[in-house]
Amino acid sequence: MIDIRLSDNLELMAEIKDNTVDLIYCDILYGTGRKFDDYQDLKPKRELIEEHYIPRVKEMHRILKDTGSIYLQMDTKINHWMRCILDDIFGYNRFLNEVVWCYRWGSRHKNKWNSKHDIILLYSKSKKWTFNADEVREEYAKNSAMTKNKKYNKSYNEKGALPRDIINLEIINSMSTEKTGYNTQKPKKLIEKLIKASSNEGDLVADFYAGSFTTAEVCGDLKRNFIGCDISEKAVEIGKARVAGFLQ
Repeated sequence: MIDIRLSDNLELMAEIKDNTVDLIYCDILYGTGRKFDDYQDLKPKRELIEEHYIPRVKEMHRILKDTGSIYLQMDTKINHWMRCILDDIFGYNRFLNEVVWCYRWGSRHKNKWNSKHDIILLYSKSKKWTFNADEVREEYAKNSAMTKNKKYNKSYNEKGALPRDIINLEIINSMSTEKTGYNTQKPKKLIEKLIKASSNEGDLVADFYAGSFTTAEVCGDLKRNFIGCDISEKAVEIGKARVAGFLQ
């Protein structure tokens, strides 16, 4: 089941029953204040961020299963405020990870450190959650000194090393065949890693800031069910085109 909606996300979440969704992933509005080609971002003001996100994160908490988890992706403009919101709604003890997605390309500055990462906050709803470490192990040199050291052997097997909270992966460049033409599109490999780690085949994954609907396509590839929305007609058209092959 792949369900793509042209809808405000609060309206869609209001239709979803309690304890229904296994995993939520959202590449949220970053609070840059910028007007992109495809959407207007929120201004980086705390009162506006809280006004927008508190009711939405409350709904996300409600619809998640007790064994569910949530990834919210952003950059450093609002991650400190979002961490407080998630702590208040999910609980400080339900914070699992701050995953860092690192990349090289993009803007260049000479008067400060260049910002080359996104923050992805991971929370669970309860003390039980899905994490498939073997599905997202990292490649390593099998003859490296680390793998030969008995102290570290438990961290390695034939699939690679246990995953870290840093993901090194380049952004989608202008020449990529993956590019859909939607602003701020994220790489499939990034979302694949998160979905493999925190859900299983047949689970229901939701994305309420779907944009180019990469999450929907990845769910089709990985045999997950999907529900998600965007308020942009262009985004929904792109999303439906990306999943057309799964709906035949």
